[in-house]
Amino acid sequence: MAQPSVNEKRTDPGNEEAMITKEITGDGMTELYIDPVKEKILLAKLDLFFTPVIMLVYLSCFLDRTNIGNVKVAGMPEDIGASAQQFSTAVSIFYATYVTFETPFAILLKKLTPRVLLTSLCIVWSLTTIFSGFIHNVAGLYASRLVLGACEAGLFPSLTLYLTMVYRREEQAKRVAYLFSCTALSGAFGGLLAYALLMMDGVAGYAGWRWVYIIEGVFSTVIAVAVWFGLPTNPAEAWFLTPEQKAIMVIRQKQTAEYLGGDESKRYEFWVALKDPKLYLSAAIQWCQDILLYGFSTFLPAILKAAGHNSLQSNYLTVPVYIFGAIAFIIAAVFSDRLRLRSPFILFANIFGIAGYIILLTVSSNGVKYFATFLCAVAVYNGPGLNVTWINVNVAPHYRRATTIGVQQTIANTAGIVAGQIYRTSPYRLGHSFSLGALALSQVLIVIKILYVRNWNLRKEKIASGQTEDNRKVKTGDRALDFKYHL
Repeated sequence: MAQPSVNEKRTDPGNEEAMITKEITGDGMTELYIDPVKEKILLAKLDLFFTPVIMLVYLSCFLDRTNIGNVKVAGMPEDIGASAQQFSTAVSIFYATYVTFETPFAILLKKLTPRVLLTSLCIVWSLTTIFSGFIHNVAGLYASRLVLGACEAGLFPSLTLYLTMVYRREEQAKRVAYLFSCTALSGAFGGLLAYALLMMDGVAGYAGWRWVYIIEGVFSTVIAVAVWFGLPTNPAEAWFLTPEQKAIMVIRQKQTAEYLGGDESKRYEFWVALKDPKLYLSAAIQWCQDILLYGFSTFLPAILKAAGHNSLQSNYLTVPVYIFGAIAFIIAAVFSDRLRLRSPFILFANIFGIAGYIILLTVSSNGVKYFATFLCAVAVYNGPGLNVTWINVNVAPHYRRATTIGVQQTIANTAGIVAGQIYRTSPYRLGHSFSLGALALSQVLIVIKILYVRNWNLRKEKIASGQTEDNRKVKTGDRALDFKYHL
């Protein structure tokens, strides 16, 4: 009896409704196959229901974190008696608790479930933001920033890990772009909202900057409800999926089982992650890119005010810059997924940032400086976002990836402490110079990581073909021979 051909497909009788078939290979092995048209419809539906929730919660988080830049130009330091040094300390102190809790929250995500962990954190930081509108001294500002840092620490690692539970490796850059674009949108929305809320100055006897905190905190509280109902523990069992689509999700999970992982030894994967050079190269790159992200996103209103604009103008002029940065990132992410390349896009985006910071440091025209902020925005969002995607898709299984993301973010987010100190006084030459140097260093580190990852791909190919001896100490997850690293 003739053997089935390599490309012959037979419908699985148990999955006729889902139109899922098994591909019969020449050696008699079977591979699960999904109708690409139905999978495309499924992805569109996942994006429709999950993406708004993920974007809203991260928008809320970054809005509550960076609104300190909006209130700075609106008189908050003077009202609470904070000196320039004390205010810079308030910006930096946020990251003391932020970096402390990132890794533990990332590892606990699976045990606590995304719904419980993220909703709880969102509620606490929302209430803290509301109460920030009632502080009267520097001590109160310090306390609120420390609580915000602890709560928001679990958000980004948890959301990026959640994306890996929903999407394949080659589908993630665009979704991380949606997530990271919220850092830009929070700046745009925050600038507009701050502009509107500062007009409430004197309402009910409260200064405008107090209303910024109160209203934004209330907004975040509403988002917590959306998180509870919008992010199921198991994406394959989401309420909005049809039985057919749930079956496809199960097949997708089976196809990416090695990447997702199961109940593997947490301790073993933890130590494997900590011994991986990819983690430290990625963390170093992320630290450099986060210098830009936190400095630019927090102090852009102050940078524009230093360029001669008043308090209201320095808020609404940030909006076009942030929107441009978000659009540039989404476009780059789409092509990054399509080509399954990460590093070339980071290298290219950083060139714009280098040009932008050089202009800020050397040109006196305020109009040209404003143009330079658009160039900086390309690197500010592409760099951190695509670098996170790069490490996310190159580490498996789940607990190894959770550890890697947590530690990477813990190391990288110490950049927030630095950003608060280098952007102290106008015209912020120290901040711009440091950011320029960070970009240059990042370019070098990216090239080193490209060479390292490329070498591992070549090494696996030689082992698989028998050209070299297999002396790998770790042979599972991303170190498996059939796991190809993205460059």
